[in-house]
Amino acid sequence: MHYCYILLSLKSHIFYSGSTKNLKARIKLHNEGKVKSTKPHLPWELVWYGAFETEKQSKNFEKYLKSGSGKAFAYKRLVSVALAKDITKGRKTD
Repeated sequence: MHYCYILLSLKSHIFYSGSTKNLKARIKLHNEGKVKSTKPHLPWELVWYGAFETEKQSKNFEKYLKSGSGKAFAYKRLVSVALAKDITKGRKTD
C-alpha cells in the first residue's frame, strides 16, 4: 500500500501533505527534523491519511491536495475535525 497523508504543525498551525510507502517511518522523519521543508514547523501531528493501491494514485492525490481546489476539499472534508480541535485547544489556525 501507498499512503497520502496530512500533517498539522503544532507550532505554526499549518498543514503539510505528502505521500509515502511507510507512513510511520515518514512521520518519524518529519518529527525528527530530517525533512527540510517541515523542519522549521516541528512538531507535527497526523490528522488524516488515505491508503492507495499504487504509488501513482497516492502521488496524484497528494498533487491534488496541494492544488487550490484540493486544499479547499481537504479543509472542508478531511481536516475539519483537526481544525475544530485546534480551535477548542485555544490555538490559532491559518
